[in-house]
Amino acid sequence: MLGGSLSQDKLFRPGDKAQAVVHHDEGEIISINLIDYYRLDGELVLAIAFALFLICFARGVGLRSVLSFVITILVLWKILVPLFLKGYNSIFVGLVAVAIMTFVILLFVYGLDKRLLSSFFGSMSGIIFAMILSIICSKAFHIHGAVMANSEALLYSGFADLNLTQIFMASVFIGASGSVMDLSVDITSAVSEVVRNCPDISTKKAIKSGLAVARAAMGTMTTTLLLAYSGSCIAFLMTFMAQGTPVYNILNNNVVAAEIINTIAGSFGLAMTAPLTAFISGILLTNKDNFTKA
Repeated sequence: MLGGSLSQDKLFRPGDKAQAVVHHDEGEIISINLIDYYRLDGELVLAIAFALFLICFARGVGLRSVLSFVITILVLWKILVPLFLKGYNSIFVGLVAVAIMTFVILLFVYGLDKRLLSSFFGSMSGIIFAMILSIICSKAFHIHGAVMANSEALLYSGFADLNLTQIFMASVFIGASGSVMDLSVDITSAVSEVVRNCPDISTKKAIKSGLAVARAAMGTMTTTLLLAYSGSCIAFLMTFMAQGTPVYNILNNNVVAAEIINTIAGSFGLAMTAPLTAFISGILLTNKDNFTKA
């Protein structure tokens, strides 16, 4: 069945392994529809190889990383997506899901430790700031959630009451949560190492050390977000350039504006996470009576 779409049409050759739907009646095959190439075995091999590499390289930490990876997938697939489809407030559900994933992942990284609290509160501060910014910018720029790929198909699949714009707002801070968490872990771990090697360091100096790491990390993390979002819409940007579309028309396009919100809101979340994590970790990981020391 060909529809004239390069992304949807599949051309099979003898020897290809394909996923098929078999229509039969009392054991008699009526028709067979080839759906797509069969990829599950390759995906399984890739996943196992990734897990083994993490475990062999990082051992206990690698095993915990694999577990956190699996838990993240389960939260997204079994909690987040079903609740979105049931019409619950996407922003609230997204924030709770991100908080659960962040806490569990950091628990695997640090265990029940002060570093867990430092990194968690630092991460959530940046995520909440990104959430607020995504709501404000989406309304100010008149962005509709239909800019998300395949989102309109949901409306025609029995989910006409879904608030796509609200889902888009949630997707902004959910997408930024990984980078935010990564930055908070980097800063918390750096401050922890400083305190471990210099137990008598004052809280002020520990905070300054955290801020120094934060400034260095922010320079690359914001670029990471930009490259991640740019890579996902590179063909879209190439189309504009191939057609000779003026830059001001490109920037004013609703899809491009949505990606700008993704990038800027996430970057603001990172900018908020860095100093707050440095401040929180400096306080939690040093003795309180060291605050007044020189």
